[in-house]
Parts: sequence; C-alpha cells; structure tokens
Amino acid sequence: MKNPRSTSKPNDPEAARQYCLQLLSGRPRTRSELGDSMRRKGFEEAIVTEILERYAEVGLIDDAVFARAWVESRHRSRGLSKRSLAGELRRKGVDPDFVDAAVEQVSDDDEREAALELARRRYRSLAGQTDDAVLRKLVGMLARKGYGSGVAIPVVKQVLAEAESDAAELLDEDAHFE
Repeated sequence: MKNPRSTSKPNDPEAARQYCLQLLSGRPRTRSELGDSMRRKGFEEAIVTEILERYAEVGLIDDAVFARAWVESRHRSRGLSKRSLAGELRRKGVDPDFVDAAVEQVSDDDEREAALELARRRYRSLAGQTDDAVLRKLVGMLARKGYGSGVAIPVVKQVLAEAESDAAELLDEDAHFE
C-alpha cells in the first residue's frame, strides 16, 4: 500500500499547504527555500505562489525576521563575518534589502570581538608550532570565516602580542603578504 503523503498532486492546494507546513515545522525557512522545495515536489506554480503569499500574510513566512535571526545566531555561534553572513542569506534567496538590514545589526566592534575570540581559541591549539605557521594559520582561519585583512591582521597581531609571541613582528614584514 502506498503512503498517501509520498506522492503529491500538482494541483492539490491542501497537499501543498500540508507540505509547506511540514517544511516549516522542521526549521525556519525563507520564502525562496519553501517555493523551491514545493516546486521540486511537483506543485503547480499558481498553488505555490498562492500558499507562499498567504503564509507571508499571516506571518508564517517572514524573510526579514528569518534574516535577523540567522545573522544573530550564526555570528554568535560560528563567529562568521558580516560578509559571510550576507553571502549565506543571499544563497538562501533572501531579498537584498533584508540581507543588508540584518547584517547591519552586527557592529564593527561586534565583528572584531568575534574575530578576536576565534583567533584566541585557535591560538591555544597551535602551541609548539613556529611563529610563522601560527601566523599563517590564524590569518587563514579568519579569512575562511569571511574576515578581510583589515580585521584579521590586527586581530592576529593582538592575539600574538597577548601571548608575548615574536610572531607579531612577522606581520610588520610586508614580504609575507605580497
């Protein structure tokens, strides 16, 4: 016997509503993510549009709220830069205005503090390595988190200075970054 939920009827609004609610019960999603999932499931465009509009109208879908919560959570838990956070939201199909507004909630000081905490944490695991290796690994780790050299280098310099390491002097030599 077939599971009635495993097959969708492209013109069945009730099945589309149930599927959309099922997606939302797992985790918050953007309007774009929901629409893409519903289309992949085979629902007709008119039904998808109608459901997404109705759910946005009643507040079940709100990309601006999603973007703010995403930025706050990912910045706090993963230490991601504003640039990385904006990229993630754009890939999720969030409107650029909502992306900009959400990312603006992270101040430059907040971003620098997050980078500093990441570098301090990572520094502890690099004990015994050469100063040059520590320097490369810390700057590289921050770059992968989306931090530009304008944030990464001063942060690493501070961490190294806090550790009273000679590696801080390496940052003053231009040859390493040309």
